Amino acid sequence: MGNLGQVVNALLLLAFFSILVIVPLDIPESILPYHLNPLYRFYTTISRDYLVLDKPPFFMALMMLELFYLFPLAVLNIYGMLTAKPWFNSTCLLFGASLITSTTAMLGDILGSDKPSADFMAKLYSPFIALGALTVLRGLVPQRGTATPIIGNGPGSDLKKKA
Repeated sequence: MGNLGQVVNALLLLAFFSILVIVPLDIPESILPYHLNPLYRFYTTISRDYLVLDKPPFFMALMMLELFYLFPLAVLNIYGMLTAKPWFNSTCLLFGASLITSTTAMLGDILGSDKPSADFMAKLYSPFIALGALTVLRGLVPQRGTATPIIGNGPGSDLKKKA
């Protein structure tokens, strides 16, 4: 992969790590681990995110989807990218499609609302659609040749060639 591919991979790696931080913040305060409560309060105070504060049922369903589907996919994608796993493209497609779908539902509600924080929230949520699209595009790019793992020696590294 060329320089553009390396930049895309670096952006996606950063994005996957950010999902690992963001998803737990969207979980209702009552079930958050105690040490994350200050982050939750800071986020809701700064953003006035009415979806997180009011907890509409559709949003809570999407948060459970993110917790039990996107969060594990982010972990898998980090591992797959760092170790050059052949299934990385597939998990990118799954991750990107789910992220675009859930974020579109949230943005639809935000843009249709008359809440004072709607403009700020739209700016906060919209990059996730671009991130989802970038992840889908990355999943569609075929691997050329043998991918070099960032960590480890890749699949089959313990196999020795017969002489």
